[in-house]
Amino acid sequence: MPLEHISSTHPLLPPTTEDQKVDWLRLLRSRRVGISTFYRLMGDHGSAAAALEHLPEVARAAGVENYEVCPEAVIQNELNRVQAVGAVLICRGDKDYPQALLDLDDAPPLLWAIGTTDILNQPQIALVGARNASSLGGRMARALATGLGEAGFVITSGLARGVDTAAHMAALDTGTVAVLGGGVDVLYPAENARLAEDIASRGGVRLSEQPMGLQPQARHFPARNRIISGLAKAVVVVEAAAKSGSLITARTALDQGREVMAVPGHPFDARASGCNMLLRDGARLVRSAEDVIEALTPLVQPVPNPQHGQQAPTENTARSLAEVAQLHQQILDRLGPSPVGEDQLIRDLGAPSRAVSPALTDLELEGRISRQPGGLISRVG
Repeated sequence: MPLEHISSTHPLLPPTTEDQKVDWLRLLRSRRVGISTFYRLMGDHGSAAAALEHLPEVARAAGVENYEVCPEAVIQNELNRVQAVGAVLICRGDKDYPQALLDLDDAPPLLWAIGTTDILNQPQIALVGARNASSLGGRMARALATGLGEAGFVITSGLARGVDTAAHMAALDTGTVAVLGGGVDVLYPAENARLAEDIASRGGVRLSEQPMGLQPQARHFPARNRIISGLAKAVVVVEAAAKSGSLITARTALDQGREVMAVPGHPFDARASGCNMLLRDGARLVRSAEDVIEALTPLVQPVPNPQHGQQAPTENTARSLAEVAQLHQQILDRLGPSPVGEDQLIRDLGAPSRAVSPALTDLELEGRISRQPGGLISRVG
């Protein structure tokens, strides 16, 4: 139930003092207090301090004896970790709280963030997919993240291996949000520790609703995924098996009223089965960043991030279908069975690489060109 329907007597106001923030944390960290219970208690009692005072009797009424609220010492330990890593607490109602999450019935009351929180309220696109992504899937994720970032969108993902990693790395210069399944200070998986640090130091942000220091477990990721999709205007699935976390994210996105898009894959590739199922069920097919931009143009105009020096998008950001087809034909006309270097092809075409790269991905997905080691490309057939 949305918060505003819980109680008109006690509207939720963000904490303004350190003591109030500690009370919010104690209430949310108390045993058996989930998000819906947190909101109900706040609506019933008007403040976290009052809710903490009444919580033992609420527990007794529910048949739980000898209930104890979360001790202040537990929260103090969490706050000590905050000082060590430079995290900031964002509470629902704060100016930096992502407005997109207010659409969610289970919007997190509290978020820990490390990095540049300003980008949390810029238009975001979620790119998700397989941890064991194929080489083609990784290239597609990078191409989408690059193109969408240049168009003014922030790229959101989950810092997992595979597609998530490729998307974050490609968006470091244009803005990226990494939503973690564990504590915001827990860099998981270990091989992405450097990437996680780069995200925070280069204008992006790491985000989590979990307690500081919490090691991620499997049960945490569905909750993490709802934040990824909730932040975004659309979720693009690059590669995903039929039973995967990415499919859970896609279903959550549909429940939240977000656009769901998918990159098609070969029917024999298990990593593409989830994407193909989404397309069968009505998801929009994505071949390039332009497909995503075209789908979202009626819904949102991305805002450039001055920190990254982006240019404001214009009506010409998404090229017309005729222009795309013309570029595809120009590429095919210049290719033959003998491989040509991608850099040489771009010079021969006299077109910007940001236009040629997604076109090459389109043609590769269609089976009309073949990429070879060393950046070489040849025409198929």
